[in-house]
Amino acid sequence: MKLSTPSGDIVLELADTQAPLTARNFLKYVDDGLFDGSAFYRASRPRGETGTNFGFVQGGLQNDPARVLPPIAHESTAVTGLRNVDGAITMARYAPGTAQADWIICVGDQLYLDATPSDPKTTGFAVFGRVIAGMEVVRSILGMPVDLNAGEGPMKGQMLLQPLTITSARRVE
Repeated sequence: MKLSTPSGDIVLELADTQAPLTARNFLKYVDDGLFDGSAFYRASRPRGETGTNFGFVQGGLQNDPARVLPPIAHESTAVTGLRNVDGAITMARYAPGTAQADWIICVGDQLYLDATPSDPKTTGFAVFGRVIAGMEVVRSILGMPVDLNAGEGPMKGQMLLQPLTITSARRVE
């Protein structure tokens, strides 16, 4: 799976055995060309952090009603065994069962995004693959300038001033 951007390509390996529902959902968007022309639009770093070694970037359709498919069931990391580690791609969502067309790529381990088996209320975010080439592109996105006033709630101050277009998303061998 390859995401092409003006800044370079990001190659993903999907965990279709461990997270089949989430991987299939992502591939449906790819196969239907729905991610073509979408964007990386968010760069989240800890407050005051200026480096590109810790945080995450978010991309997808930003709830574009003309291109968003129905939500999918949540595949918890407690069930899949996958973790939100450096290079993991995981579904963005508001609550379990609301994930659709937006995802994040972890830069550094983001284990706080994993489910906590001892606390059923902490369901985490569904990891469904990992970056196998192009982490330098992901880190460059993380370092892009953000609008300190844009975004709401936890996203405030994390929206890219100039989102980076995903020119194409395609399956590759």
